Amino acid sequence: MMTVPSTDPASATSAATSQTPAQHVPDLADIREAAKTIAGEVVLTPCVQAPRLAAQLSVADLYLKLENQQFTGSFKDRGALNKLKSLTPEEAKRGVIAMSAGNHAQGVAYHAQRLGIPATIVMPEGTPFTKIERTASFGPRVILQGEGIDAAATYAREVAAQENLVFVHPYDDPYIVAGQGTAGLEILEQAGDLDCLIIPIGGGGLISGIATAVKALKPEIEIYGVESALYPSMHHAVNGLAPANGGQTIAEGIAVKSPGALTRSIVERLVKDVLLVDEIALERAVHMLVETQRIVAEGAGAAGLAALIAYPELFQGRKVGLVICGGNIDARVLAQVMMRGLVREGRIATLRIEIADQPGVLASVAKLIGSTGANIIEVHHQRMFFDLPVKRADIDVSLETRNPAHVDDIIARLKEAGFLTRRLSSHSTEG
Repeated sequence: MMTVPSTDPASATSAATSQTPAQHVPDLADIREAAKTIAGEVVLTPCVQAPRLAAQLSVADLYLKLENQQFTGSFKDRGALNKLKSLTPEEAKRGVIAMSAGNHAQGVAYHAQRLGIPATIVMPEGTPFTKIERTASFGPRVILQGEGIDAAATYAREVAAQENLVFVHPYDDPYIVAGQGTAGLEILEQAGDLDCLIIPIGGGGLISGIATAVKALKPEIEIYGVESALYPSMHHAVNGLAPANGGQTIAEGIAVKSPGALTRSIVERLVKDVLLVDEIALERAVHMLVETQRIVAEGAGAAGLAALIAYPELFQGRKVGLVICGGNIDARVLAQVMMRGLVREGRIATLRIEIADQPGVLASVAKLIGSTGANIIEVHHQRMFFDLPVKRADIDVSLETRNPAHVDDIIARLKEAGFLTRRLSSHSTEG
C-alpha cells in the first residue's frame, strides 16, 4: 500500500490542479498493488485485434483495448475503485465528493454505492444528458454547477471544505493514477509485442498510469498521447506554450483546460509526444469504429484512432495499440456522427433539381433516379424561391447511394435528361 500525505479539503479550494507539495508519484509496485485491490470488482476488458482497421490505416497490426466494456462504460472504474478502497473507515463514513463531465462521476458513484460510501457528484451544466442520468442512477447527490470542468472543480472543493467530504480528483491523485495503470498491465499480457500505444489525454491520469506500467516492463514501447485540438492542455503544458482552450468538441470527456501537476510530470518523463486531432478526425474515428468494428465509442474514446487517421506517417507499418477509453456517447450525437459519416463517404447525398411545376414531372425524375440504383429517402418541394420562374420549382431529393462516383453519375444523367441539378452536400466534382 502506498503512503500518501492526506489532503485537507479546506486548504484545497483553488483550481482542479491544486496539489499537496509531497505528492507521491506512483510506480510499478503501486500499480501491481492496485491490480490486487480491484481484482474481481472491475472488468478485465478484452484487447482485440482489428485487422480491417489496420488494413485501412496501413499499420502492420492493430489492437484495441476495450475499456468501453467496463460496467460504467469507461476506464474510470479502475481508479475510482482503487481510491475509494484506500479510504479509512472514518473517511468512508464522512463520504466523498467528485467533479466530472461524466465518466469519473459514474465510476465514483457506482463503486461508492457498492461500498456503502455516501457520494456527491458535481457536474458541469453542459454535461450530456446520458451521463447525468447514468450517474444519478447510482444514487449519489448530483449537482450541476459551472460552465466547464474547472468551474465544477472549484465548486466541488468548496463543498468538500464546507461538509468535510473527501475530494476524489479525477486524475491528479496517486491512487487514481495507479488504478488506471492496471489497464497497462493487462495490455502487456494481452498484446505485449506492440511497437507503440496511443492513449487519450484529458487530465492525464490514464496515460500516466499506463505509461508507468508499460515503460517499467517494456521500455522499448513508445507511448503517444492524443488530445482534442480545441483543448490541447497537456500538449501546451509540456511544450511550454500558453493555454489555448475552448470550443465545442465531440470529445468532451478529454476537454480539460488544466492538466494535472502529478500527471504532467509523468507525461514529460515517459510519453514520446502528445498529438492533437481536429473534430473531423474525431468524428471519422467514431464512425469507423462503428462501421468497421461494430464498437461504440464516445469522442474521447475514439481519440486514439483519430490520431492514426491524422498522423499516418508516424505509425505506418508498426504494431499499434489503442485504448478505447469510453463508450458513453449521447445517442443523438452518435446518430448525427453516423449520418455525417455517410454523407462524407458519398453514401447519402442531397440534390437540388429544377423541374417544370406540372403533373408527371416528379414521377419522371423519381423513375430516372431509381434506374441508377439509388434509393430516394425524402423529397421537398421549393416553390417560393424568388429566383425561379413561376411555372418552375426546385426539389431537394435526399438519396441513399453507393459512393461519390455513383452520385456524380446520377447528376450527369439528370442533366442529360434536361434537369438542372446541383449537389447540396460535399464530395462532388459537379458544380
